[in-house]
Amino acid sequence: MSNPGLDQLAAAQKANAEVLLALVRTAFNGVERLAALNIAASRDFFNNSVANTQQLLGAKDPNDVAKLNPELAKPNLDKWMEYSRSVYDLAAQVQKELTSVVEAQYSSFAKNASSAVEKASAGAPVGGDVFAVAMRSMLDASTKAFDNMTAVTKQFTDIAEANMQAASSATGKAMSATSAAARKATK
Repeated sequence: MSNPGLDQLAAAQKANAEVLLALVRTAFNGVERLAALNIAASRDFFNNSVANTQQLLGAKDPNDVAKLNPELAKPNLDKWMEYSRSVYDLAAQVQKELTSVVEAQYSSFAKNASSAVEKASAGAPVGGDVFAVAMRSMLDASTKAFDNMTAVTKQFTDIAEANMQAASSATGKAMSATSAAARKATK
């Protein structure tokens, strides 16, 4: 003979464990992708550094070195910006995946809680509806808080995106100015 209360508790624990596993799996996959990105970027930066050093060692006079410096710096800076953008995109993607898991869990929780409140208020004795009203109010407040948290997270993501674009634009302008100054100095 099964106990409905224990069955519900076991089902709730199983659902919570599945959510936790989904969160951990998503985080682990994100770390794995970040590690692969870091290894590829490290290999690329190392290879470029070796090639750049060889070019600098092949320079015959200080003017050649002055010409080479901006030429060698720009591709590395471009790769650094590309790497930074990839890290940002990866972080945003993992954050979005984690948020979707949490939102789905919260949606399920809110639906179940609302259903439980409805069942409890339907079978409640006279005056028992006060509890149901309080529970609905608490559920509404938690939903508003969750919606606000989601909105703030989106705002932070939008701010980070704008900052990334501004940094990319400023870096490009600085590199152009540096290259122009270096060309002017070598003439």
